[in-house]
Amino acid sequence: MKKKSSIITITLIILLLAAVGALTYMYFAQKQEMVEMVEQMEFEKSELEDEYEDLAMQFDGYRTPDIHNDSLAQLLNKEQQRVRDLLEELRITKATNARRIAELKKELATVRSVMVSYVHQIDSLNQTNKRLTAENQQVREQYAVVQQQAEELQQQNTSLTEKVTRASMLEITAFTVTPLNRHDRKTTNLNQMQKIQFDFTIGKNVTSDRGIKRVYVRIVRPDGELITLPNPAQRMFEFENSEIEYSLTKEFEYGGEAITDVLYWNVGEILYKGTYNADFFIDGALIASYPFELKK
Repeated sequence: MKKKSSIITITLIILLLAAVGALTYMYFAQKQEMVEMVEQMEFEKSELEDEYEDLAMQFDGYRTPDIHNDSLAQLLNKEQQRVRDLLEELRITKATNARRIAELKKELATVRSVMVSYVHQIDSLNQTNKRLTAENQQVREQYAVVQQQAEELQQQNTSLTEKVTRASMLEITAFTVTPLNRHDRKTTNLNQMQKIQFDFTIGKNVTSDRGIKRVYVRIVRPDGELITLPNPAQRMFEFENSEIEYSLTKEFEYGGEAITDVLYWNVGEILYKGTYNADFFIDGALIASYPFELKK
């Protein structure tokens, strides 16, 4: 009986030691697992910080003065500050705060998608500005060349060697400018000018096509700026395989004989003292260029 009791005791001790050993192993295993988990959290937090810093640098790469849109620049500045604030919060947040780290990760994805949208808008605006600048420069260069050619043609004597196209081109043979006040009376006071009357005569040309035609006039101010109509869609005409803006236009019927007509420019803006220039276009050609002066 005593021997049996000893066996039971030894068995219990062995089982107890086994249990203690198992618990000790589980403790150290869980502790190691926790250490590895914390290290992983620290690593993920560090990676998230790097991503925020990269995004902040991308935002900083877009300088406000380079963005020619005030509303977009303000939105970009707002998002830049938001990224800085989130990055600062991330730096002081403990890696073990899994919930907040996850929230900051979602915030990063949101801000990044917003930035992509802004970048597309900025690139689109920059491309549009470049295209418009290039088109404007091209039109100015083409117009300058054509204007010089027209001036040279006006200085040349008509000869039998002129081309048929030149022979059939209409010409302005007379041109006068009359400033009018609000009562449609002639005035020389720049501040009282409400309307400018342009009287012009299209010369006789038996070789030109008959029918309904349209004259376009481009008025250039003393500062070199073109006077245009309010609605961009209604102020373009074709010239030299491109479309350029005009200041005035009028339809007329031409039968080969000389005709006299009139155009009115309703000022609607502050007039500058100095020399203006009126260029006449008919049938897609620059046919005359006249300077005129407005004084106080």
